[in-house]
Amino acid sequence: MLMAGSFAFLFPLSLDKYVRALRRKRKLGSTGFEVIIIISSALSILMCSVFSTTLFQLIPLNLGILPLFIGMLYGGYKSGLPLAGLYLLCDFYFNEKWSFSGIVIHTGLLFYPLLVWMSPNFRKGTLTDKINKLWMCLLPAMLLICASPIIENPGMTLTDAGQLLMTLFYMMVSVFSGGALIYVIEFALEKLLLKEQIKGISEKYLREEEKLQQVMDVAPLCMVSVDNNGCVTSINEMMMNLFKNRRPELTKHDILGQPLEMFVELSEKEYISNRVAQALKGVKMNNELIRIGSQIHYTSTSPLTNSFTGEILGAVLVIQDITELEQLRSELGNVERLSLVGQMAASITHEIRNPMAVVRGFLQLMKEKSPDSLDHYYRIVMEELDRANGIINDFLSLAQNRITEKEQCHLHQIINDLSPLLWADANLRGQTIELVMDERVPKLNLNAKEIKQMLLNLARNGMEAMNEKGKLTIQTRLKENQGAVELIVRDTGIGMSPSFRERLFEPFFTTKAKGTGLGLALCLSIVERHGGKIEVESEEGQGTTFIIRFPFAES
Repeated sequence: MLMAGSFAFLFPLSLDKYVRALRRKRKLGSTGFEVIIIISSALSILMCSVFSTTLFQLIPLNLGILPLFIGMLYGGYKSGLPLAGLYLLCDFYFNEKWSFSGIVIHTGLLFYPLLVWMSPNFRKGTLTDKINKLWMCLLPAMLLICASPIIENPGMTLTDAGQLLMTLFYMMVSVFSGGALIYVIEFALEKLLLKEQIKGISEKYLREEEKLQQVMDVAPLCMVSVDNNGCVTSINEMMMNLFKNRRPELTKHDILGQPLEMFVELSEKEYISNRVAQALKGVKMNNELIRIGSQIHYTSTSPLTNSFTGEILGAVLVIQDITELEQLRSELGNVERLSLVGQMAASITHEIRNPMAVVRGFLQLMKEKSPDSLDHYYRIVMEELDRANGIINDFLSLAQNRITEKEQCHLHQIINDLSPLLWADANLRGQTIELVMDERVPKLNLNAKEIKQMLLNLARNGMEAMNEKGKLTIQTRLKENQGAVELIVRDTGIGMSPSFRERLFEPFFTTKAKGTGLGLALCLSIVERHGGKIEVESEEGQGTTFIIRFPFAES
């Protein structure tokens, strides 16, 4: 019985490797499963045949028929034919009373075709179906084996009740042993498959946990989860960086499994502990802002629950640093208020010009009727009125947020149109102007009036910064690799300090005695409306260079 039952243990053990290969979606070979059945069944058949004997010197005792039948049912004809050949060979070699009629009776040869026919559906059935199919073939086969003495010697009778009872017991034990072997095999296979399923689930869980950790690490949020005792179970890189800013020596290994309160600042401990405690009670708290020093944080806590039972397994804390966002929001509010103030100021200054024009007109009339000794007073008053009117005009140009109307025109044409005025101004100052034009410069989409205003402001600033014999250079240059056209205005004046360059485009900032401080701010506004950029290169005593870049689309 032990030798026949060895098949029940060899078969599942051999299949261990086969099932693991299937889980990895690899094959042992086209006949891998059948080879395992053949090897494990063949070993049991050989052992049963080597130690075979007879009962009462009449009935053969060889339970190799059990692994043979079971192997044929599990393996089909691919396993059945080799096993049947081995069993018949062993019967011929180890049976001292071998005969052609005996081989049919002693080996169950008549049932081999039935076993092969039932094999395809055998493995799909339930445990009861499998045992019934085995008994369907095994019971009549054992009846033939036990009745073989009478069949081979028709005149022989079994009159001894003890021998008859022992024969019947042997037959029943063999049949029930076959069912037990099927049960052991199915139990072992089920356990093996369950083990592999658990392995697969564990590996999948580890992979999903790794992916979840990677998702947490790339999220722009500080996240940490704790168990029911408030000990850290997972933490992402953003939260680690937050802790490391305070304690650089910390590692993730130091934090995992430790109470979260150990790594929280004293000023935050009471607040964080209270929120985590609330989350562990099932309370979800969102959209709360806290201020820690100069930093503003958005916090959210939520319980972690079992989706099936509703049991609270822990809590997760999410912290987002929104300091920059709040600053941008505050700055946006300031910009909106300044824009409103600018619109009001533009409206007021526009209305101021009308009474100023009336005042200037009456001053001219009064000057004509006043003695000549008062002329210098009238001149001073009218000059200041003109200066105030110039400031108003510049302010209105800067404050207006209008859409610039552009058209295709050549930058060189604008420079040539403006050059006589610039030359006249330079001659009065004893200075020279040099024009350097790049013939490759294409037409641009510009507002000619605004570009003339910008160029005139930059040129006059350069001339005012130079002494006599100073040289002003106006240059154009094509930058194909940058997709831009550069307008360069360079002077040989006194230059500027770094601190002055930082405030150069601030409205109303000027170093001139009679300057308004709006000229360069207006130039910057014009350049930005054209989608360009303006840069300043200057050193004290080395002159100043303004570089304006206008984008262009290649045709």
